[in-house]
Amino acid sequence: MTPPDDPQDVPATDFGPPEDDLQRLWTPHRMVYIGGEDKPADATAKACPFCRIPRGDDEDGLVVARGEVCFALLNLYPYNGGHLMVLPYRHVSDYTDLTDAEIHELAAMTQTAMRVLRQVYSPAGFNLGMNQGEVAGAGIAAHLHQHVVPRWLGDANFLPVVGRTKALPELLADTRERLAAAWPAV
Repeated sequence: MTPPDDPQDVPATDFGPPEDDLQRLWTPHRMVYIGGEDKPADATAKACPFCRIPRGDDEDGLVVARGEVCFALLNLYPYNGGHLMVLPYRHVSDYTDLTDAEIHELAAMTQTAMRVLRQVYSPAGFNLGMNQGEVAGAGIAAHLHQHVVPRWLGDANFLPVVGRTKALPELLADTRERLAAAWPAV
């Protein structure tokens, strides 16, 4: 087959190799997550992206809000649009090692995250949680983080179940901008 003048003219069915009746939604951006890019090889604060991010620019780091001892940022690999994480600045892995100030601000920022997400996106519910340890599912187990995942009726459609793919309706930079603008001043 001779390549067309405009690659847009090639139907997706000509890109093989699968010869079946399935269509595919390609998400190559997920390969950095699968490959562990930016995941610290060791448990030190020096290698931790969650320790590095607050030292940089909020937009570049997807930081939505900052408190005295905790901050909120978007998950770079979200389960749903608006998926936030609330975490202490301090490099600590276990919930039982948080200070009283960190516990209080982590809880308060989680409440604020839910309020802001309701205001901006009107989710029907939330999944809240933290995975303590790699065996429990923590992607970065060395730095505790609380997930705040907005949920909508029907958001768990066939794509993640059958296609192992999540469709997100908005770019992370746009989500960060909207949530940061709606976050109340402290």
